[in-house]
Amino acid sequence: MKNALLAFAVTLSFAAPARATFSIAAVDPKSGEAAVIVTTRVPFVGRAVPWVRAGVGAVATQSWTVVEYGKRGLDLLEAGVAPEDAMRQLLADDQGRELRQLGIIDMKGRAAAFTGKENGAWAGSRQGRNYTVQGNILVGPEVLDAVATSLDATEGSGMALAERLILALEAGQARGGDKRWGYFQSAAIRVADPKDPGRGGDHISLAIDVGEHEEPVAELKRIYYRTARRLGYRSFSDVRGSDVLELKRMLHALGYWGKEMGAFPEAPKFAGDRALMRTDPKKFREQVDAFTKEAQAYEQQYAVYDVATIEAVDRFRKEHKLDFEGNPRGLVDERFVSALRDRYYAKQKSAATP
Repeated sequence: MKNALLAFAVTLSFAAPARATFSIAAVDPKSGEAAVIVTTRVPFVGRAVPWVRAGVGAVATQSWTVVEYGKRGLDLLEAGVAPEDAMRQLLADDQGRELRQLGIIDMKGRAAAFTGKENGAWAGSRQGRNYTVQGNILVGPEVLDAVATSLDATEGSGMALAERLILALEAGQARGGDKRWGYFQSAAIRVADPKDPGRGGDHISLAIDVGEHEEPVAELKRIYYRTARRLGYRSFSDVRGSDVLELKRMLHALGYWGKEMGAFPEAPKFAGDRALMRTDPKKFREQVDAFTKEAQAYEQQYAVYDVATIEAVDRFRKEHKLDFEGNPRGLVDERFVSALRDRYYAKQKSAATP
């Protein structure tokens, strides 16, 4: 029985809606990558819908999903069958074909999609240069329009295929996406790259699954940016201030920073006449400006987390067995601060003891 081939992302209950997804299958002929990204309002979508193979193409099989269409579709593409013909062969003897939705693309950028008549409204697909996007139970065609607009805008930009797909899915989600609000939600992405051996030679260069999350697309994006260390995954700026000043003071006292100096210089103090605020504001302003210039020069030298201080921190960490694999350079964390403070105040106490 063909129905025995059906595999669902979750166990079907009588009250549950039909399984549906909103996905993109795409290739980048220049990089050789093939990818599928998908989100839906049921959990664990990544174990059923996305199928990719390096040097071959991508298949998204969804809506009352026949999981085996993923592998079979890729096998047909690898055998040289065009996506449109592969689609027809997959569905030829499927008695439930009107419940199915498929998207297939090969490495030449040839794409095909099928949306059965019994898919929940709104359902449909769009194809563009090197992609096909398909979905059902959507709020409307504007979802796919938003995806297509995003993909068309980033085509030829040099942006990684994975990032293009994430941003496109995000654009579709922003327009409403799957209309079954209130259900569990998930998202997944797979990328195959012939230049990346992957795990065990599968050439899967990226596989992210967000099994369940209130904002699965945003979470998928966060994971991608963070694990790839892409610009935007964190906030950063010039690091300076009184805590850096305290850090340098302690490192100096323990002989890790500024060894050429004698005593650690004290911060400048304002010595102006505050009475001039009333009697001679212009002169008072000159005094303030002079002090500000002096304070800024002091800060620049002693309260900025610079390369020399980073190197001093790393030496301290190494000598006190705090240099663990995976630590970034110059890591000042709770463990480091605790060890530094203990040794600094122990030395201060020892020096003060007659």
